[in-house]
Amino acid sequence: MQSHKFTFQRNDVLYGKLRPYLDKAVLADSGGLCTTELLVLRAKPGVSPRFLACVAHAPDFIAHAMAGVTGAHHPRTSWSHIAAFQLPSYDLDAQQTIAALLWRVHDLIAACETSTGAAQALKQVSMRELFTRGLRGEPQKETDFGTIPESWRVTTFSEIREWLQYGTSIHCTLEPRRFPVLRIPNVEPGRVNACDLKYCDLSEEDAEKYMLESGDLLFIRTNGVLERLGSCAVYDGEPQKALFASYLIRARLKPGIDSRYVAYFYGSERGTSLVAGRATPAADGKYNLNTGTIDSLPLPLPPTLEEQREIVAILDAIDRKIDLHQLKRAVLDDLFKALLHKLMTGEIAVDALDLSALDRAPVPQGAPA
Repeated sequence: MQSHKFTFQRNDVLYGKLRPYLDKAVLADSGGLCTTELLVLRAKPGVSPRFLACVAHAPDFIAHAMAGVTGAHHPRTSWSHIAAFQLPSYDLDAQQTIAALLWRVHDLIAACETSTGAAQALKQVSMRELFTRGLRGEPQKETDFGTIPESWRVTTFSEIREWLQYGTSIHCTLEPRRFPVLRIPNVEPGRVNACDLKYCDLSEEDAEKYMLESGDLLFIRTNGVLERLGSCAVYDGEPQKALFASYLIRARLKPGIDSRYVAYFYGSERGTSLVAGRATPAADGKYNLNTGTIDSLPLPLPPTLEEQREIVAILDAIDRKIDLHQLKRAVLDDLFKALLHKLMTGEIAVDALDLSALDRAPVPQGAPA
């Protein structure tokens, strides 16, 4: 490959030299000018541009690029360093075969991304309709924050909760200890993400004060992203015996209220807007919630627990579709990286692969990005 500064043409590879661990490389479909933060890589005669684009995504290539970065705060690699990267020598036919296989996996990844985006858009539209029109086809009435079904009432969070509580400020560690502690990264819209847990040691008596029960809601009380304050997770019992950290607020709801319904509402466009409008900006650029703010939040509430659960069931079904698409995406990402590593290191031969199943899946056209 060759390096070209500032200008690029069709089939050049544009490689981001800043923070190469982010894996940024694309195959240009036209010519133009580019920033100095990009390296323009051009395939030599006898080298497939699509194959060169695949090389730029290989885990070994990224590791090599990272080994040559300079700058602590803004690490950049350089052309002189990546030019020294060595890979097995393939003839043009083999290069094109490798590129075709990897492009096919990428196209499947692109299809998963499209499906995930469509399901997420469906969820947003569904939440807007469900929290505006309900499920019974009844007339609507106006409230201070928009229309709701006529039989619904507008209440405040303070009326549906038993109590609110700030979390523990005990020091936590990645090393497993007696109790897992949920933090801001573990709070996703509607649910707890049990990855990247931290742990602490407390006496049973002290831990009991912060131990979560199934159905508890966890609000993020401080964040630099305003929309994140609208995210609240429902604890479903996993991880077991979990505590919660001080940047979260736990809400225990009264009987007759489905906590998943509440979480879905505050994760909707309307709910997020209500939370954002009450958040307090801080001097450090973050936004804060407190128990008083949460208590004041409006909540449109169906007259029966049954209708709350019917709404939850619809949104749960869409979430399962999103989860499935994301799981497929993760599996294909792993396949893409494994193939790259094994092919670029010569660990497996091209003719040893059997990816005929991939050819039966219709996908949109694309390129590694």
